[in-house]
Amino acid sequence: MTQRTLIAGGAGLALILLLLFFSVIRVPEDKQAIILQIGRPVATVNTYEKGETFGQTGAGLVLKKPFVQNAIFIDKRIMSLDIAPQTVLSTDQLRLVVDAYARFRIVDPVRMYQTVQNEQRLSEELSRILSSRIRNELGAQRFDLLLSPERGRSMDNIQEAVNRSAKAYGAEIIDVRIKRADLPPGTPLEAAFERMRTARQQEALTIRAQGAKEAQIIRATADADAARVYAESFGKDPDFYAFYRSMEAYRKSFAQGNSSVVLSPSNEFLREFQGRRGG
Repeated sequence: MTQRTLIAGGAGLALILLLLFFSVIRVPEDKQAIILQIGRPVATVNTYEKGETFGQTGAGLVLKKPFVQNAIFIDKRIMSLDIAPQTVLSTDQLRLVVDAYARFRIVDPVRMYQTVQNEQRLSEELSRILSSRIRNELGAQRFDLLLSPERGRSMDNIQEAVNRSAKAYGAEIIDVRIKRADLPPGTPLEAAFERMRTARQQEALTIRAQGAKEAQIIRATADADAARVYAESFGKDPDFYAFYRSMEAYRKSFAQGNSSVVLSPSNEFLREFQGRRGG
């Protein structure tokens, strides 16, 4: 084998290795690949599929046309979207500083590439949309609802609205949550606390008044029932009724156990102590 043959063989091997280098790409599990040909998307690799099993996706080594095609990678994982704190004006003209976040993923990498080109610009667009929807949705609520668990329904509405806009960029909003909702410091905060304190005091007064009213009704009903029973007893057996009333009088008069009463033996009050004579 001549030297010229060895040089030609080495050059051929180098050319083959060079072609392989520019023909093969490695797609990680956590990335989606878009194959571009002269700047135009012609194929995708390892795109997101709902319910797919990790390790059984399209990730791995992929062939492409050398020197004509290239690949760009898009994140396949769920990503976080933090927005700057928003000042929301409630329907009762009170301000609230809301700090929220969202989680999203890219489900259509080609559409994302064609609309915003990259993930950073996508995050900026979604942040703008999310901020606008938070102000619009929470601004349509009363101040007390913004501080209550009922605001979860508002967050669901925000997620649904933002999702409709996110689909135009090839993204899907997974979740939207409020991290913190605070009143601005200073006078507005103190005034809000005073209003809340006054509202709770009025609520307590209302509950106590309602309880007193119900107690009076119960007592009046019980007294009426007792009077009816006494009247029925008196009508059926006057002697038993007189005896019962005397026993009640004795119980109240001698309740302490050391009472002294000076009365004439013929006093009507002591009639039951003398016994009843038949006749």
